[in-house]
Amino acid sequence: MNTNRQWTLAKRPFGVVGKENFEYREEPIPQPGEGEVLVRNLYLSFDPTQRGWMEDRESYLPPVAIGEVMRAGSVGQVVESRHPDFSAGDLVQTTGGWQDFLVTQPGAGPMGLSKLPPGVTPPMALGVLGVTGLTAYFGLLDLGLPQAGETVLVSGAAGATGSVVGQIARIKGCRVIGIAGGEEKCDWLREVAQFDDVIDYKSEQVDARIGELCPDRVDIFFDNVGGEILEAALNHINLHARVVLCGGISGYNATEAQPGPSNLMNLVVMRARMEGFIVLDYAERFGAAAMEMLGWINSGELVHREDIQEGFENIPDTLNRLFTGKNIGKQLLKIADPS
Repeated sequence: MNTNRQWTLAKRPFGVVGKENFEYREEPIPQPGEGEVLVRNLYLSFDPTQRGWMEDRESYLPPVAIGEVMRAGSVGQVVESRHPDFSAGDLVQTTGGWQDFLVTQPGAGPMGLSKLPPGVTPPMALGVLGVTGLTAYFGLLDLGLPQAGETVLVSGAAGATGSVVGQIARIKGCRVIGIAGGEEKCDWLREVAQFDDVIDYKSEQVDARIGELCPDRVDIFFDNVGGEILEAALNHINLHARVVLCGGISGYNATEAQPGPSNLMNLVVMRARMEGFIVLDYAERFGAAAMEMLGWINSGELVHREDIQEGFENIPDTLNRLFTGKNIGKQLLKIADPS
């Protein structure tokens, strides 16, 4: 390739993100300086939080600037190295963005630069062993504090994070109920991910079904959705329940302020705790957590699924798959194979 294809942020979204929010351009391939490496992106990660990065507001990371390459996690291959710890051909994980090539170095960007461990594929590095899988690990274990015999309820259960949350809860001896949309997703969660049961929010009344499936109430609710589903779950929390706030995808494309749950006083009545978190706060523990999760994968206790789209031209549309419910498991896009 002689050029670096890029998708940059052209304008901030109002409502649903569309291709008009981005601009395609081509630039010269950058050259690495001393201590840097040139990386060719192979796979891109798509996550609901990218919608928030497009907003001009204070958050845990600065917003993507207008004209800047859209931020995204990636796995790529080192093309040229001027750093002693990396060689041409190495597969690496970084925050490569929506482009073919980037120059980077260890410590740069939210995810830095690290080699893929032996036996870890690019989809695994961006999914079950990447930020989404680690979000499930730390959110459930550090905030949820699951105990054997407890009931764990997970919203967005067929997504990259929710599907891992439920399986870790099962590994820890909990009873697991998922909330997902559509027969295919619900069947996969029951039959493959081995959830105890699943509520289909598209065809069932969520509040009533939680009551039926959780007669002893919910000890941990891991929420990826927010809105009405969060309110329904709060109606069924147990004494000293833990509510883990991971995301609120139901409101990410809203064009006006969304009302919050009307039943937050249930937290007081049940002496429960509701807490949010950002996985980057646990960066120093990523390696140990990934090794434990890899052990569960190798033993067959933890399964994972990826939705892999292809084609650089399809990058903007792939982001919207997250908000239309088309993906099961981790949403990725493949740009190229390693050489």
